[in-house]
Amino acid sequence: MKSLSRGLTLVETVVVIALTAFVLLALASLIQYFYKTNAYTLQQSQAVSSARTSILHAMSDLREASYGADGSYPILAAATSSVTFFADIDNSGTVEKVRYYLSGTTLYRGSTVPVGTPPSYVGVPEVATLVVNNIRNDAATSLFTYFDANGNQLASPINIASVASVRTTVLTDVDPNRAPMIYTLSGSATLRNIHNMNTQ
Repeated sequence: MKSLSRGLTLVETVVVIALTAFVLLALASLIQYFYKTNAYTLQQSQAVSSARTSILHAMSDLREASYGADGSYPILAAATSSVTFFADIDNSGTVEKVRYYLSGTTLYRGSTVPVGTPPSYVGVPEVATLVVNNIRNDAATSLFTYFDANGNQLASPINIASVASVRTTVLTDVDPNRAPMIYTLSGSATLRNIHNMNTQ
């Protein structure tokens, strides 16, 4: 009696291999298409998240503003596109001079560590780090807005002795090589140490 079981013929093997290769190729094409169409969305999301985190760190620094190591008042200067103050931003026990400032379309944080006895910030180089780039703020949208203890917005020139809280509004275009898509990021900080000093 003849056995009915047999292996695949050469033609059948070639057909199976061809079909498998076609399916794998189609799957790879779908994955590549998905990646291309979603890469920009992922990039946007990561860039916005990173910028938002940087803004929160800036507000956290401002919240801790205190007298400088040389006895200077907590807020040194306040303008619509920059703010300079004193704070221990790295929890080292040393109060740095901190400056957030807009240069071109980039927001930077500059920090200066005091040296000498008595401590002084004069002549010490500032170390700058990037905070947010591709900023698109215009004259109608100030980067920094200041308020007094009653919540009233302060007009320029800012009286630093009246500053009780700061709000930042950042308009950023995460990919200037594409059609503009502006994101608005904001944060605020109540200067707790100044508030505590004023209420004592």
